[in-house]
Amino acid sequence: MESWRYGACGLLVLALSACAAEAPQALGTLEYERISLPAPAAERIVAIEVREGEAVKAGQLLLRLDDDTLGPSTRALQAQAEGRRSALQELEAGPREEAIAAARARLTAAQARAREAGAYYARLQPLGERQLVAAADVDRARAVAADAGAQVRAARATLDELEHGTRSEQVEQGEAALRAAQAQAAAHEVVLDKLDVVAPRAGRVDALPYELGDQAPVGAPLAILLVGDAPHARVYVPEPIRAGVQVGDAAKVFVDGREQALQGRVRMIRSEPSFTPYYALVGEDAARLSYLAEVELTGEDASGLPAGLPVRVEFDVR
Repeated sequence: MESWRYGACGLLVLALSACAAEAPQALGTLEYERISLPAPAAERIVAIEVREGEAVKAGQLLLRLDDDTLGPSTRALQAQAEGRRSALQELEAGPREEAIAAARARLTAAQARAREAGAYYARLQPLGERQLVAAADVDRARAVAADAGAQVRAARATLDELEHGTRSEQVEQGEAALRAAQAQAAAHEVVLDKLDVVAPRAGRVDALPYELGDQAPVGAPLAILLVGDAPHARVYVPEPIRAGVQVGDAAKVFVDGREQALQGRVRMIRSEPSFTPYYALVGEDAARLSYLAEVELTGEDASGLPAGLPVRVEFDVR
């Protein structure tokens, strides 16, 4: 009986020593970098050129949105910008010679009418003083002469304005109006170009949340791509070994279905824990904390592994 007890104690000691010798580890899954392509406008999907799981190249067309609404509005803004450009060119060129010649002619005609009105008033004024004509006729002649003089001054001011050309402030206003119109047209052109949704990088189509004919809201993901030559291990580091795991440390990544471990290196580890609430960070509850980390796979044999596989990562904690 005693020998059985001693034997059982020995096995327990061996088991505990084996557990103590086991390398610190963390569990997680294989993940790729994800790129989400949002909807640039709330337009209907008119074409889907790829399937989920298909490998795509950078710049390859994934799907196309309807441009029946955005296309005409963009062209209208482009035409408006061209009109602003023409107006600015007209301001910069200044008045035409024909307009200046016409203004000179109007000034000459106004001066002639003013001389005639002034001469008539000069003849009529002495007669009025001798009461040979009615006072009303004299007043009327005086008003006509004054009006003719005002017309001369107005015609001269118009000619001076044309001869001095366009003011710099008017040119600046025209330039500002042109820039505003061009900016509006450019913004619509960018959105119009994005109606053809293309892959920004080479990768694999992970999800196409919407079907042909759907109208996704602005900002909704139209396609999700997995990019990168190899996945990385996304694991949760337990609190007891967190102090011994640092960015740059080597690690071994064990994937279900592969006997040999993959070589990796810690590239990121969060400073804030998860799972355990902040009010339970004492005693035994603190051991339940975990820290999100990413382990980059450095070996060439990691390429082609699918995302989502469960992994176990062992760290060389000193």
